[in-house]
Amino acid sequence: MTDAPTTATRRPGEQALTALGLSAPAPDPADASPHSFPGGGSWRTEIPSCEGPEALAVVLKEASRLDVPIHRISQGSGVWMLTDAEITEMVESTGERDIELCLFTGPRGTWDIGGSTRTDSRGAGLRARGHDAVAGCIEDAVRATELGVKCLLVADEGVLWTLHRARAAGIIPADTTLKVSALIGPVNPAAYAVYERLGADSVNVPSDLTLDHLTEIRRVSGAPMDMYIEAPDDLGGYVRMYEVAELIRRGAPLYLKFGLSKAPGIYPYGHHMRELTLATAKERVRRGRLALDLLARHGADGDMAPLGSRLPGDLQRFEISS
Repeated sequence: MTDAPTTATRRPGEQALTALGLSAPAPDPADASPHSFPGGGSWRTEIPSCEGPEALAVVLKEASRLDVPIHRISQGSGVWMLTDAEITEMVESTGERDIELCLFTGPRGTWDIGGSTRTDSRGAGLRARGHDAVAGCIEDAVRATELGVKCLLVADEGVLWTLHRARAAGIIPADTTLKVSALIGPVNPAAYAVYERLGADSVNVPSDLTLDHLTEIRRVSGAPMDMYIEAPDDLGGYVRMYEVAELIRRGAPLYLKFGLSKAPGIYPYGHHMRELTLATAKERVRRGRLALDLLARHGADGDMAPLGSRLPGDLQRFEISS
């Protein structure tokens, strides 16, 4: 990772509040992340929950209309919910625009027969329950990468480590990137560093982490971070749009994820949810435009990573024993 440039940015409401004698303390330079993406830039963009070729077409059209730059598009229902033809169409459409496509891998505990996920404690949550669930995730990974997908979304530590080993062994391409889901995102720097060492190339943290939490993470890891600027309701429904410049300053290198609160869940997607999925896909892009407008208004929009960039740079890994 290279050092991120230091720029003076205006914080929301700063000038008016200063005039009224309510100015805030100056930002502490020690809080800022020292990291950036390889090739430059402190932030990239991601449009999540893009569940098939039709939703993807809506996202790309709206992004063009609103001039929203996109580095990554991700899907949440899973590889197994798409046909080979649908995956190929999505790979081709994103490839034409040099956008990274990320598809979710395999079975998850919340969808199988494990009753513990429906208890008050939620049991093992999204993790892959048993050998066969891990095998299903690996099957999805092999199938998706054979069809040209270059990024895989993972919700289990064992699956992450297995895919990292598969990447090193040439079972899946060496330039495949592995993204940790928000559904198991780490909430402390020690856990974040473990995910990096297990093979994560970007790590989605919960959207309720404080700014100080981001600084703490950046003191131990330079692995790219993903964060919902607006989170879906099942992840808390948090809206942190006015903090976007400070989130970048503290959390870089950071993927800005434009989610949508107050919208029904759409996983696993099927055509019975078509109208809702297309409408919410379009609105996620609009939310992105709102966040980017805020960055521009505060003078913090000048350090976006180049479009088409996707690799995470040199990261720390656990040794793979033979």
